[in-house]
Parts: sequence; C-alpha cells; structure tokens
Amino acid sequence: MKPLDPRLLRHTRGARRYILITATTGAVTAALVVAQALLIAHAVAPVIDGTAGWAHVATLLPALAAVVALRAGVLVVQESSAHRSATHVIAELREQVLTRTVELGPRWLAAEQGPAVVTLVTRGLDDLEPYFVRYLPQLLLAATVTPATLAVVLGLNLVAALTIAFTLPLIPVFMWLIGVLTQKFAAERLATMQRLGAQLMDLLAGLGTLKALGREQGPGARVGELGRAYTRTTMATLRVAFLSGAVLEFLSSIAVALVAVGIGTGLVYGRIDLVTGLAVLMLAPEVYRPIREVGAQFHASADGIAAAAQSFAVIEHPLPPRGTRPAPDLRQTDIVLDAVSVAAPGRATWAPWQLEARLRPGRVLALVGPSGAGKSTAASVVLGLLTPDDGAVRLVPATPAGDSPASAGVSLSDVDPASWWAQIAWVPQRPVIVPGTVRANVLGDAAAAVDDRARVAAHDTGFDEVLAQLPHGWDSVLGQGGVGLSLGQRQRLALTRALLGTHPLVVLDEPTAHLDARAEEHVLTAVDRLRAQGRTVLVIAHRQALIARADDVVTVRSRATDPADGDRPDAPRTTSTPSPTSASARAEPTP
Repeated sequence: MKPLDPRLLRHTRGARRYILITATTGAVTAALVVAQALLIAHAVAPVIDGTAGWAHVATLLPALAAVVALRAGVLVVQESSAHRSATHVIAELREQVLTRTVELGPRWLAAEQGPAVVTLVTRGLDDLEPYFVRYLPQLLLAATVTPATLAVVLGLNLVAALTIAFTLPLIPVFMWLIGVLTQKFAAERLATMQRLGAQLMDLLAGLGTLKALGREQGPGARVGELGRAYTRTTMATLRVAFLSGAVLEFLSSIAVALVAVGIGTGLVYGRIDLVTGLAVLMLAPEVYRPIREVGAQFHASADGIAAAAQSFAVIEHPLPPRGTRPAPDLRQTDIVLDAVSVAAPGRATWAPWQLEARLRPGRVLALVGPSGAGKSTAASVVLGLLTPDDGAVRLVPATPAGDSPASAGVSLSDVDPASWWAQIAWVPQRPVIVPGTVRANVLGDAAAAVDDRARVAAHDTGFDEVLAQLPHGWDSVLGQGGVGLSLGQRQRLALTRALLGTHPLVVLDEPTAHLDARAEEHVLTAVDRLRAQGRTVLVIAHRQALIARADDVVTVRSRATDPADGDRPDAPRTTSTPSPTSASARAEPTP
C-alpha cells in the first residue's frame, strides 16, 4: 500500500474529510511554527546584544503566548479529528468488507478461508488506527510544514537552506529502506495472526468432538507454535522500529549540527545577525521533524496498512453476475431444479450431481441422501447463495402435480436476489440469533406485543416449554449467537420465528438434528402448520418421521469427477418420488 493509497479516499468518506482537515491544520501549523521562531528570535536577540531590555521582550510576549496557545489548539483539533476519523474509517471498511463477503457468497468465503476474513475485520483493521492517528498527520505535515519552513530559511540564509536541501533527502532514503523491511515483517505478522485466528476458531468449533475422542491436547501444540511465531514476528517488527528511530534521530541531529556550524561561522565573521541566526537554528529542526516522525511512526502503521490492502482486495473483488428481474410470487410458482450439479470445493466430486426436483406451492419436499451428497449445497442453490456449475434452477408458473409446465419459466440467475430472498425464510442448523431479548429475536421488535398467534406458534414448536424455563420469559436476554439457549432450543426459536412469518418458501436444514423424540414431535407439528398455511417447505431430513411428513422425497446423490467426461455430469438424472402426507404413512427415498 502506498503512503496515502487513493483507494482509501475512494472507499471511505471519513478519510476524505480527515485529509482536508489535516491539510488545513498543517498549513496553519506551518505558519505558527515560523511565527513562533521569528518572535522568539526578535525577543531574545536584542537582550543578548544588550540593545534592549525586559520592556522590549514584554511587548512581544502576548503575541508569543497567542501563537503557542494556537499551536496547542490546532494540535487538539488534529488529534481529536484523527481519532474520530480512524473510528469512522475502520467502521466503513468493516462494513464494506462484510457486505462484499456476503455478496460473494459462502463458496467464495470457504475458498478464501473464512477465519482469515474474520481476523481481518476484527483485530486486523484495528491496527489501522495508528496509521490515522500518528503516521498520516505527520505525512501531511511533511508536505506542508517542511517546504514552508525551508522556504523561510532560504529567505533568511542561503547557506543554511542549501545545507538542509542537501541533507534532507537522506532521511527519505533511509525511510524507504526501513519501510521495505518493516512492511515485510508487518505482512508476515498479519498472516501469522490470521493463521492463529483460524486455528483457534477451528479448535473452538470442534472442541467438543476432540474432547469426546480424547484428543483435545493435540491442537494445543500447533496453537502454541503459531503463538510463538506471532511473538517472533512482532518482536522483529519492534526491533526494526527501534533501530529505525535511532537512525533517523542520528541523521536529523547530524544535519541540524551542520546547519548550526554554518550559522556559528556566519556569526563569528559577521555575515549574519543574531536574530537571523537564532531564527534559522529554531526553524532547522522543524524542517526535519515531520519527515523524521513519518519514518518513526511508519512501523506503528505498517500492520494497519497491510490490513487495509487486504480489505481493498476483498472490496474490489469482482462480483458474480446478478439478475435484475423481480422474482415471481412464490405462492404461484414452481421451483424446478433441472439437472443441477455443483462441484464440491477441494474434492473431485459433484455434490449434488444431476439433481432433479420440483417444489410446488403449499407442499413439503424432503431432500434425503448420505452425508456429503450435497443436500445442504442443493438448499444453498435454491436459496440463491450458490450458482450451479451445471444445470439450472427455473421458476415456472405453478401447475398441478403430473402436468407439464406451460412455459420454460425464468432462470433463477436472472432474478434480483433481494426480491428473491424477501420471499424466503431459512432455518439453518445453527440459527442466527442476535444479542437482545427473546421477544426481539422472535417477533422482530423488542416492544412487540405477544398475541395469541405468537403463543400458538410457540406451542406448536415447543418453544413455550423453553420460555417457561427462562427467568423472564419473552423478555429474557440472549447473548451473541443465542448464548443462554441450547442448540435445540435455538432451533425451536428459529422455527417459531419462521412460523410467524409470511414467507411463501421456508427452507429447513435438519430441524430435528439436535432434538429428542418428544421435541421432534413439535417440529413435525410445525411442518404440518407451515403446509396448512399454504407455504412451500424444503427440508433436509435424515429421520424417517420427518421424511414421512413430506409430500415429495428426493434422493440427492454425489459422483466422483471423471476426467474422461471433461468434468461434466452426464449420467441419468435423479428424480423425485411423491409421498403421502399422512403422519402414519411411510415415504421411502428413491432407490
């Protein structure tokens, strides 16, 4: 990333406003620095020469005090603006990264290592604050204060100006050399932090399974190794930073000393007066200070610069083509999966493979099949989160069972995703529950009244039993992800939320996976209630009781990729089987 990447100004409004404020305060600071040096020189020099006394100094003190106060005020404005802008810019980048990640879909997120993105939008972007608070102000001051003070020195003394002009480029050269090395360590540190975050997230997600197998100690060694690698890269960055600070201080001190030698020689031989000598001596450090601070603060911002560069890579990643046609009314539309096949990431497998299915309004369709066959992937295709690699999803006007469609319909890829998702309720195995009350999560509003419809829905899903166990019932507060409820209770909450909605299509991913037989009955009741409401239900099922509730059953199959067929699925298609809706009837999956 460049010292001031144009993409930062393009993607964040807060950065543009901050640059304008900092440029203005930099110009004011340059004027105040020159004024302060000249006032001090004019006040002190006559006293040293013996040509004036305290009365002369007293006349200049109010002006000098005003300049010092203004410099302090400008510094306060610049610092407060830096902190506010850093907060706003980080929030904007986080929002844009998360939005683009959602738009790119789950398949891209899985391919690009989701934990790395999580680390990026949390700890990674937090490192951008030093860039705004320390590095960027000094960079802008170097573009304003340095040339302004150098121009004043040139007007006062040519020799001093030439000395500064010849020594000043040494600092940027060393800054560049140090910056290259620091940036390398910063990139390594961010990569190590992302690997550490990914390992920790995977470990926490699978800790229950590892503990059940007695292997919970195994990943600890790997996490410890990553932690030590992170410490090593951090210490290496700090070592370079301390050395760079010492080098830059040494260079600027030598340069100021050379200016002082020239001024001393001029005073001895009478080529310059004391006022000019003092002014130049006070202005010379101010010429070097912003550039020196840029180099000193670069290490503090290097981690944030690396994180911002990764953020821009995500934000500017091209989106897959999106449809623009409004979605048809799903209450009057059949959803047809026509030979849908999806290439499984990281495996030479089609999962699902040549899937044929038809979701009719007001009916329940169950997807069955072995683990890894692609049932959840098929549901993601119907949800519009994945695009099939072969085949298509078509939306055709609803026709009675057994009749042929009147038209080819509309391809789901041509439909506007927002209008499509507005008609779908999705209940995954791990439902999304935001921090807040149960009432807000189920009814969508913390102040919404619990009416008879909500009570009936809670009774149908068995969520009323959960409410009875909570300390404050509907007003009980849940933590992030539903902390306070078991996984099965969270599923009942999500089912209640779906039952209270009006979405024509409801997608259920293994709704009975974490429930006992008694709780399973409530899920079956909820499925019956959804069908009675005339809503279409797509359910991924393993248990026979749930399969028996379906009107249609489709077996999902996978197939290993055959290099001879050019990675194209070409075998006979999977078909659906009608199933009785009676609770006592059995619906066998298609063999």
